[in-house]
Amino acid sequence: MSAHPRLSLNQATIKHASLQEALDVTAAGGYRAIGLWREPVAEVGLAEASARLADSGLRFTSLCRGGFFTMPEGAERRASIDDNRRAIEQTATLASAGAPGSTAVLVLVAGGLPEGSDDLIGARARVADALAELVPDAAAAGVQLSIEPLHPMYVSDRAVVSTLKQALDLAAPFAPETVGVEVDTFHVWWDPEVLDQVARAGREGRIASYQVCDWKTPLPADALLARHYPGDGVIDFAAFTRAVEATGYDRDIEVELFNADIWATPYADVVARTAASFDRVVAPHLATAPAAVPSR
Repeated sequence: MSAHPRLSLNQATIKHASLQEALDVTAAGGYRAIGLWREPVAEVGLAEASARLADSGLRFTSLCRGGFFTMPEGAERRASIDDNRRAIEQTATLASAGAPGSTAVLVLVAGGLPEGSDDLIGARARVADALAELVPDAAAAGVQLSIEPLHPMYVSDRAVVSTLKQALDLAAPFAPETVGVEVDTFHVWWDPEVLDQVARAGREGRIASYQVCDWKTPLPADALLARHYPGDGVIDFAAFTRAVEATGYDRDIEVELFNADIWATPYADVVARTAASFDRVVAPHLATAPAAVPSR
């Protein structure tokens, strides 16, 4: 069995799998890359997780997640900044353990409005402040912080950054190798400016990661779990993928699915269907092979 050489399975797609189960089923499915989450890594410890990743032979494409630093200055914010520094170290270590072509990308979800606050402008300003504080650590570690804009329905509780333009504006003061952006189809497909912003991200060298999954209505009661296999919804993956490819992006492409039904499906079946959906609606629009050397 062999998956497309640029397909990476984001571990959230098989959320209930342990780290070892995720590595095993991903490799067995013919994938060459995986994106990891901090919680399963923490369960075994960073050193053990790195050793297991190295043994798997898989490339490492990203670590989810950092961020959540929109609160005002105080003990909670200090704890968040410190946690993000640990995430930077974890990302660097895991990228070093991955197979050649691994990318030291730490995905950042900004965080929503602090409890009891309606100061959206202030919350966004504090995201910029947090980036400025973390950039020296990321640069020293060779890690690229990747700002992920989330769909506006999550603005109050998860991410005050909703568009690719907002993410790029936040990244603009910093070197692109240190601060980039996520292009996640689920979150930005609706934006009438998105293809222009993808082109801008390419010109600025800031596409840290391209993630693909689909949008389908009606949304479930928990809108966080609304992601579907590529091709099962309404997103135009041909237009998106061609736009990203036109920028020269040549890294791996992650599929990240939050969906209760998918999570209840045997892991091997999910891995196989993910690869099949990718081959059907994304792969035909790819022109480049994965990078042969680490991008860090």
